[in-house]
Amino acid sequence: MQAAQGRLDYGQPVAVIDIGSNSVRLVTYEGLTRSPTPIFNEKVLAGLGREVQSTGLLASDAVEKALGALRRFRMLCDRMEVGALWVVATAACRDAKNGKAFVTEAERICRTKVEIISGKREAELSALGVVCGFHKPDGLVGDLGGGSLELSEVHGHKVHTGVTLPLGGLALQDVTENSIKKAEKLVRKSLGDARLLKAGANRTFYAIGGTWRALARLHMWQTGYPLHVMHGYVIPAREAYDFAGLVHRVNAETLSQIEVVADARRPLLAYAAVVLEHLIEIARPKDIVISALGVREGLLYGMLDGDDRRKDSLLAAAQELNVLRSRAPAHGDELIAWTDRFMASTGLDETAEERRLRHAACLLADIGWRAHPDYRGEQSLNIIANAAFVGIDHPGRVYLALAVFFRHVGLVDEELSPRIRELATTRILDRARVLGAALRVAYLVSASTTGILPKTPMVVERGRVVLRFRNGLRDLAGERVFVRLRQLARLIGREPLMELE
Repeated sequence: MQAAQGRLDYGQPVAVIDIGSNSVRLVTYEGLTRSPTPIFNEKVLAGLGREVQSTGLLASDAVEKALGALRRFRMLCDRMEVGALWVVATAACRDAKNGKAFVTEAERICRTKVEIISGKREAELSALGVVCGFHKPDGLVGDLGGGSLELSEVHGHKVHTGVTLPLGGLALQDVTENSIKKAEKLVRKSLGDARLLKAGANRTFYAIGGTWRALARLHMWQTGYPLHVMHGYVIPAREAYDFAGLVHRVNAETLSQIEVVADARRPLLAYAAVVLEHLIEIARPKDIVISALGVREGLLYGMLDGDDRRKDSLLAAAQELNVLRSRAPAHGDELIAWTDRFMASTGLDETAEERRLRHAACLLADIGWRAHPDYRGEQSLNIIANAAFVGIDHPGRVYLALAVFFRHVGLVDEELSPRIRELATTRILDRARVLGAALRVAYLVSASTTGILPKTPMVVERGRVVLRFRNGLRDLAGERVFVRLRQLARLIGREPLMELE
């Protein structure tokens, strides 16, 4: 059987099964890489932790539902020829009296060891998930599950020891007998004693967990946010506080757009909102940022060697897409060096983050080539803006998408979606046009083939944008090339010149 050409050759896929207090989830990844790409993701809301606080036991119907999910997941892993499977169990299994018996049966079904991770270990893995998913993260991490809340602190690649608190949605619902008022008192007391929260002032709070994602999705739809990508979604803390207060005070079913939240999660929204509201009140963060990566990705990140951990996750993902979809992947690397030289000569100030994004855009510039010419810009924009990238915020996504869009459609933006434009600052639009214009020159000169750009450098000298054709390449100079060079030169207030050597 022919191997899939749309997959990278990382060998057999790897998988993680996460047995949580609310859900049991299988995620299969293309390989153990710096930018883990899921090829399959399924969850079953079993509700294992539904009665643990009141009865001390995993509910029998929840156990059967969870075990049924594990049987399906194990068979799927066999059919997908998963090379390595890791299974972790969290709060419900470590707290319930019959948790070990359940785990023994889970191990028999999964045919591998199930690690019952401690709250401290869960907090560490959640924090590593944030390190995996964000570029130079700094702030507090909160992973809200069905049974517990894990809190930890991250700074760059450094993860500090965390704590666990029994504030998961199912646990609160159970111990308070469905009373939001009782839950408020319990949450206020538990969070008030968490000294770690004092480190959160004016920093980012990274929110992990399905119910917090559901809250964010509801916020996203209610505000008409134009980019439906959950990872990296930012809500200013003050706004998140007001929204959480609204959600916990009203019946969830009365909220507009409530249908974007799964039925099984709706009863837990109020409890998640209470926890978030009090967290903001005590920690006083600047922003709430949603992380789609958590324990599972943290587990995989922890298995990478030091060199792989230090890789830039965005550039790793862009390079993978470059290999999968570009005509000549090495051309993307040549573009990076070519635009490095050009940008250094322009005098335009470029931050380290903007340089990093420009490099990613060079790697992604040719991924839409198979589309009809009239739709390459639109298709590339949609792929990039909505790709499963990590290590990038939403404005960064918009910059990448716009740069490649302009590379295909030209420097006018009549065809640009007004919804994407909402997220673009003046600087983002300007820099995306400059890079798009430069890419238009590069692709016309090189026809996406390697070996040409190193011999046709473009620099700004004495008020002119000079494109040089060296080593017998003068015949590549042409009228269309000059027209594009002139467009770029006008964009940065210079005159164009083609030099034939």
